[in-house]
Amino acid sequence: MSADASHPTVGAVVLTMNDRTDEFREAMSSLLAQEGIDLDVVVVGNGCEPDHVPDGVRTVTLGENVGIPEGRNIGARHVDGEFLFFFDNDAVLPTTDALARLAGALAHDPGSAYVQPRIAAADGTTLRRWVPRLRATDPARPGTVTVMAEGVVMVRRTAFDAVGGWPGHYFLFHQGIDLTWRLWDDGHTGRYLPQIIVHHPATDPARHDTYYRLNARNRVWLTRRNLPLPLIPLHLAAWALVTAWRLRDHAALRVTAAGFAEGLRGGHGPRQPMSWRTVARLTRAGRPPLV
Repeated sequence: MSADASHPTVGAVVLTMNDRTDEFREAMSSLLAQEGIDLDVVVVGNGCEPDHVPDGVRTVTLGENVGIPEGRNIGARHVDGEFLFFFDNDAVLPTTDALARLAGALAHDPGSAYVQPRIAAADGTTLRRWVPRLRATDPARPGTVTVMAEGVVMVRRTAFDAVGGWPGHYFLFHQGIDLTWRLWDDGHTGRYLPQIIVHHPATDPARHDTYYRLNARNRVWLTRRNLPLPLIPLHLAAWALVTAWRLRDHAALRVTAAGFAEGLRGGHGPRQPMSWRTVARLTRAGRPPLV
């Protein structure tokens, strides 16, 4: 897409492992069809050389799978734009103005660091985990949000760089909460814009041991990296109780417990605890960092 000084500039990052050929082609077609923006796209092959990439789109080949957050960090370093758009390779933008509307919302609200559209399956169903707030029964309700569904989200480039981007060592799971907490601690907010819709298959991430292990390990890392010391045991206790109540499978509980213990042993990286002012801001926004 040619540059136009009147258009917002967007750098889009798409990860691939060459395992979703048809979905990837549809995703890229919908991305490159976007209008009203100056778009720069990179496809990152996470442990592979990307296949089926449209002409004119740059690629980055990684010799090993470095995980989703670090793959997106690498991709972000290879695109230009005042806004970054992170796009799952099996998602679809059903209209050609979706990115222009997301970028316009950020441009008109300097206090917001990120905006998330409504993610819905092709039949219009929005899963609860796609709604970035508590009380998710009405996915059409817009507002300020304190987390994100990181597979389809637009982030202000300056804010993303200021907080160090995604936590690359997480590999998978909870990287969106980590990033949003740091963005809020840097003085920003986030917005949910359900009138802008993106399609995504309604797959279940809880389908293998890796999910349970990393979900638990990264929850511990998330709290140890970001929360004031008095809140860490409270958050982890609340999470453990909710998880034990939700998981009825004993094998899944055993893997979860192992991941939790792994997180406690370390590896979370440098601590950058949020201020108590940020705790208060998150609480006023409807999501105290305890749940």
